[in-house]
Amino acid sequence: MGALDSAFIQEAEHRPNLKMVEGEGIPLIDLSDSPARTREELASEIGNACKKWGFFQVINHGVPLGLRRRVEELVKEFFDQPLEEKTKVKRDEVHPMGYHDSEHTKNVRDWKEVFDFFLQDPTLIPALSHPEDKSLRKLTNQWPQNPPQFRETCEEYAREVEKLAFKLLELISLSLGLPADRFNGYFKEQSSFLRFNHYPPCPQPELALGVGRHKDGGALTVLSQDSVGGLQIQRRSDGEWISIKPTPDAYVINLGNAMQVWTNDLYWSAEHRVVVNTEKERFSVPFFFFPGHRVSVKPLDEITNEENPPKYKEFNWGVFFATRNRSDYKKQEVENIQIDHFKVSE
Repeated sequence: MGALDSAFIQEAEHRPNLKMVEGEGIPLIDLSDSPARTREELASEIGNACKKWGFFQVINHGVPLGLRRRVEELVKEFFDQPLEEKTKVKRDEVHPMGYHDSEHTKNVRDWKEVFDFFLQDPTLIPALSHPEDKSLRKLTNQWPQNPPQFRETCEEYAREVEKLAFKLLELISLSLGLPADRFNGYFKEQSSFLRFNHYPPCPQPELALGVGRHKDGGALTVLSQDSVGGLQIQRRSDGEWISIKPTPDAYVINLGNAMQVWTNDLYWSAEHRVVVNTEKERFSVPFFFFPGHRVSVKPLDEITNEENPPKYKEFNWGVFFATRNRSDYKKQEVENIQIDHFKVSE
């Protein structure tokens, strides 16, 4: 990516503190079956993490370690290729899956390159970002010819991480006192996708961010990160930025906007960002667990009442997703759509 272009430079108040200490207290939760703990007790542990942090890490999660290692090797192999090879599957507004190296967050360019692919191929989303327009777009994945076995390995890994996502979704539902499958119907035509992130060394990491501050849109995100580190979250209690130390073979889990709305702000979608450094490249693989395009997102009836009225107006997930997706490609004149735009006036 060369010298630091002005497009990457963050406003002064959003520049990273590179000497930040690692956060204490971010839960590390063991998902293995244990005779000493019921499923409800495990769900309660996850629920507490969702309230306090909106982030936690999980171990003994069931995703095969050998498969994860193969994916890590393929990710590096893909990004090590010449730019002309990677851009054979370059994404654009017509084909939003594939390779991209100029993504923007909060209208500032991110110091990274990515490769995206849908879990379900094809995936349907609204053709236009207007609620009254019912036409749909059929979106398909783009797959590179190299590295060998890239598509097959990616698809196998996606199915395994999806299983973990559903397991977590059911535990979150139980933590709310709801049936385990309460949310499952929202994902019958899911718009979930996986992303491979590559953050090269940056000449001036004090000015730029690998990913600018943001909240994820969907239900939850399942993140595999390497040992380099760089992920920071904003603590719910005081707004301070803290770093998440990589835990070997763990997944980092964070809640998205949809879960915050469904729980009427009981559970938290934390703002987060990625800092970069001058010496080491970093790789990560998030799985964004997104509902189907027809799903209406609103606070759950089982949670709201006269004492806890809905804090959000209902919105269509497909329109929300389509609008956010189109804002990633270039600097916009207006702020990208956020769940705060659906807040009910108090």
